[in-house]
Amino acid sequence: MIPTAVWGTGNVGRAAIRAVDAHPALTLAAVLVHDPAKVGRDAGELGGVGRTLGVAATDDIAAVLAARPRAVVYAASGDIRPDDALADIGRAIRAGAVVVTPSLYPLYDQRNAPPELRDPVLAAVAEGGGSLFVSGVDPGWGNDVLPLLVSGLGTEVDVIRCQEIFDYSTYEQEESVRHLIGMGHPMDYEPLMLAESVPTMVWGGQIRLMARALDVELDEIRETMDRRALESAVRTRTMGEFAAGTQGAVRFEVQGIVDGEPRIVIEHITRIHPSCAPDWPSPPDGVGAHRVVIEGRPRIEVTVEASDEDANRSAGGNATAVGRLVSAIDWLADAKPGLYDALDVPLRPAVGRLGRRPA
Repeated sequence: MIPTAVWGTGNVGRAAIRAVDAHPALTLAAVLVHDPAKVGRDAGELGGVGRTLGVAATDDIAAVLAARPRAVVYAASGDIRPDDALADIGRAIRAGAVVVTPSLYPLYDQRNAPPELRDPVLAAVAEGGGSLFVSGVDPGWGNDVLPLLVSGLGTEVDVIRCQEIFDYSTYEQEESVRHLIGMGHPMDYEPLMLAESVPTMVWGGQIRLMARALDVELDEIRETMDRRALESAVRTRTMGEFAAGTQGAVRFEVQGIVDGEPRIVIEHITRIHPSCAPDWPSPPDGVGAHRVVIEGRPRIEVTVEASDEDANRSAGGNATAVGRLVSAIDWLADAKPGLYDALDVPLRPAVGRLGRRPA
């Protein structure tokens, strides 16, 4: 059994507790929290497992790492605190842990990550003997292992398109939805996530990963952007009201250009309500999906819908990201210390979990 700590108990951390508990090769060794109100609470309660797990949450990082867990699922956000996240992750690697996380976008494509991110991780690996694998859903398996797998079914492949099409009213992270993405702000507001070059910073690594796997040279990476305003005010269950005339939908593409043409495309179509931009593509049920389209011969389309936590589609996406990461831990524990990406780490089948519920 591989002693595994979960660091953070938000949207991703809750799913991580459940995934570690369900994995037959892992045992939950510790849960780290930031909120003082969570200290001392049982991991089963924090993770929505439905029973006690006998692991009390703590905010004592030094004590958890001093116990030398073999693995750490780092689930704390890195969106608005990337330097702190990098420092935390380096600390766990120096303690000898295999670390898996979705929190540092530039390290999804670790070979091309900027030296100020890559070098500290490699130094931590050399010092402590740990490892790091960064992945998620989108960016993550929705635009690396899944499209590459499906592309192998085609005879002729003209374009690989990866789409996230989501109603963001199901996404219980108001800070990101309103301020990073701009939903509910006036149309002259410039959200950080949509600023020029930021989509390429986040998703460009996935374009480069796919190009590397397909053995093609990229001319460049381009971006397109479109935003729409709400025609009338809408009220959401988790984030309150979004006023008429404010941003209600966003559509952008990050394009890998090969021989002058967009051949590898990651597209996001996100709304705060289905009534906004109804002419844009919608998910089959109007809520959310990840889709891979292989334009060529034959044309292939695969749509993935995941739900969790009372049929919440955003929670389902988080759970699949966690599943990819947690399923990689035993492979990483057997591999040599290092910095890994999605082309290194195989997507593991659910060995030992078919039909099995944790005791």
